[in-house]
Amino acid sequence: MRLIAIGAALLAVFFSFTAHAQTYPSRPIVMIVPFPPGGAVDPTGRLLAGAMSKTLGENVVVETKAGAGGAIGHAFTARQKPDGYTILFTASAIVTIPLADDVNGRPSTYRMSDFTPIALITADPQILLVGATSPWKTLHDLLADAKAHPGKISYASAGVYGTSHTSIEMFSQAAGIQLLHVPYKGGGPSMMAVLSGEAGMTAQLPAVGLPLVKAGKARVLASFGATRLPTIADIPTMRELGVDAEFYSWLGLFAPAGLPREVASALRNAVRQAVRDSEFRKSMAGLNSVIHNLDGAEFDAFLEKDSRRLAAAIRKIGKTQ
Repeated sequence: MRLIAIGAALLAVFFSFTAHAQTYPSRPIVMIVPFPPGGAVDPTGRLLAGAMSKTLGENVVVETKAGAGGAIGHAFTARQKPDGYTILFTASAIVTIPLADDVNGRPSTYRMSDFTPIALITADPQILLVGATSPWKTLHDLLADAKAHPGKISYASAGVYGTSHTSIEMFSQAAGIQLLHVPYKGGGPSMMAVLSGEAGMTAQLPAVGLPLVKAGKARVLASFGATRLPTIADIPTMRELGVDAEFYSWLGLFAPAGLPREVASALRNAVRQAVRDSEFRKSMAGLNSVIHNLDGAEFDAFLEKDSRRLAAAIRKIGKTQ
C-alpha cells in the first residue's frame, strides 16, 4: 500500500507538470515596462509583446510601472509569482541600479538573482555626440582639449548612473581624462543641452542621435561598439582610436526567479519567433534598432560579461548625489 501511495503521488506530480507545460499560457501575460514612453524601451516592448502574442496564443499586455530609473518596475516584477504571467522588458539599468546601491551603501530593492533571464532583443552601441558647431571635429581633437583643460569640458547625461553617465565615464577612465558631469532629467533634455551649447557632449543610441546628425544638428565622434555600425560605416569605434571603451544599451526580457523550465522555454521560443516576424523586423528597422537575439546560456554569458564591465565602471565613478 505504501508503494502504491508513493507511485500515485509521483504520477500526480508528473501529470501536473505535463498539464502545466501543455496549458501555458492559459490567460493573458502582463509585460512590465519600467520606463515611460519617449525612450527605446516602451516602443520596442510593445512591438515585442504584439509579436509574441501570435506564437503564445494569448495576449501579452504591456503595463508601465515607471519611476526611480526603472527600479520600481524591476522590484515589482521580482516580487511576482514565477509562473510566466508577469514578465519584464527592460534595459541595462536592471544591472546598474543594484550596483550603484552597493557603491552608495543603500539597501537595494532587488538583486539580479531575483530574475530569470529570458532573452536579449537588442544591443545597440552608444555613439559619442557633439553639436554641429563644436570645435571638435574628431575624437583626437576632443582628447587633446580635455587633457589640456582637465575637468573643464562638460558632458550631459540622462541621469546619475544612467547609460550616458556610465558610458562616458568608461570613456574618460579609459582615455585618462577628466570631464565635468552635468545630469539632466532624461535623454531628451541632455541631447538638447548639447545642441544648445550648454554641454559639450553626450552619448546616445543611434536611433536618437543619427536623425540629428542627418539633419546637420550634431556630429558623431566615435562609436562605443566592438565593430563599426553599418549605418555610419565611416565613423570609427573607440578602440580603433586607441580608447578601450565599449558600451551597449541593450534591451532584454526577464521573469521572476524560480520560473519553471518549460515556461521559460515557451517564452524563449515566442521571442525567437517574434524576432523573425516580418512586421516586427520592419518596425524595428523604423526605430533604427538592430535585432540581436540571444537566449539561454548565450544570454547568461552576455549578462555576466556586461555586468563585470558595468561594475568596474560604477566602482570607479564611486559615490555620487
